[in-house]
Amino acid sequence: MTPYDMIKSHLDTAVPFATHTGVALIELGDGTASARLDQRNEVSNHIKSMHAGAMFTLGEAASGAAMAGALAPVILDMRPVAATARIAFVKVAHGTLTAHAKTSAPGAELLERIKSEGKAAFDVTVDIRDESGDSVAEMTVNWHVSAARSA
Repeated sequence: MTPYDMIKSHLDTAVPFATHTGVALIELGDGTASARLDQRNEVSNHIKSMHAGAMFTLGEAASGAAMAGALAPVILDMRPVAATARIAFVKVAHGTLTAHAKTSAPGAELLERIKSEGKAAFDVTVDIRDESGDSVAEMTVNWHVSAARSA
């Protein structure tokens, strides 16, 4: 099992709300991730398209997975916090959506920043697409990562 497989397995259950909405991680790598959300009544809105909150949850989950993938060697010792998020809904969304996330810097650079400064703040961009490949939402999540605090 690769470190990415272990992270993916952990993330599949680590965020109960994402699991509740039906978000499924598809793949995870060094600073990249993709996740899927199938449209069903519970995540739809009054006009029978995907609810904005469901799309936000999908994008945030993919961004967190990309962040974790970038920091794979140390992620279990880190305290990641989504500090800000911006989303733009660019097209009405129907059906299964797939979010593709990528960190703004490679994992090695982020790891070096954490090593030298004790923390790092960086963006993860997310493109959410429908089944036909059209972009339906664009998102940026700013993650702040530092050493885990003891309880």
